[in-house]
Amino acid sequence: MVWQVMKKALYLILLLVFCTVQIQAQEVPEINKKIIDYVNTVIGKKVDYGECWDLAYRAVTKNNCEWDGKYKWGQEIDPATDSVFPGDILQFYNVTLKYKDGNKIYKEIFKLHTAIIYSVKGKGHYEIAHQNNAFSGRKVGLSDLDIRNKISGTIEFYRPVRKTN
Repeated sequence: MVWQVMKKALYLILLLVFCTVQIQAQEVPEINKKIIDYVNTVIGKKVDYGECWDLAYRAVTKNNCEWDGKYKWGQEIDPATDSVFPGDILQFYNVTLKYKDGNKIYKEIFKLHTAIIYSVKGKGHYEIAHQNNAFSGRKVGLSDLDIRNKISGTIEFYRPVRKTN
């Protein structure tokens, strides 16, 4: 009986290790790494006019990536089924986020906003780089984004893609 329990425990441990290795094996795409390299050079600085989309615009044009001239920043991905990586770009449409900190409740509203995922903290939990916001003003800053705090609106996720020409 003890041997069967130990066998099951060993099996579960091996399965967990295998799954962890598979998750870690998903390598951040090279273009995403270059997007983050660019972001690292401008943290704390104002990019162009300090508009939110200026940061993404400069990151994609500097790295010869596709962009529709509006708010489509490459290949749209689905965070529910696709891996999300640092360097992916977020486009917010009428998004309201509600955070609770102790007894205080905070609301953050993004009518039309663009940000770059700086790091992935977990499923739906990111550190984002952006400017023209209440947190960092017109300079590039890093802040926390937990999708579970979204109470309305749409967030589109894009994977940067190099131009083919």
